[in-house]
Amino acid sequence: MGSLLYLIAVILIIAWLIGFLGYHAGGLIHILLVIAVIAILLRIIRGAS
Repeated sequence: MGSLLYLIAVILIIAWLIGFLGYHAGGLIHILLVIAVIAILLRIIRGAS
């Protein structure tokens, strides 16, 4: 479950970068970034087991 969460976070960060640099889609892109950061923080807090 932890590696799946990490994978989703990485995908969301990549999607944010593509959207931010390429399309400027507004608030949706920043919501994706926030979700990705939260997922990474949860992984760090729970430990990298």
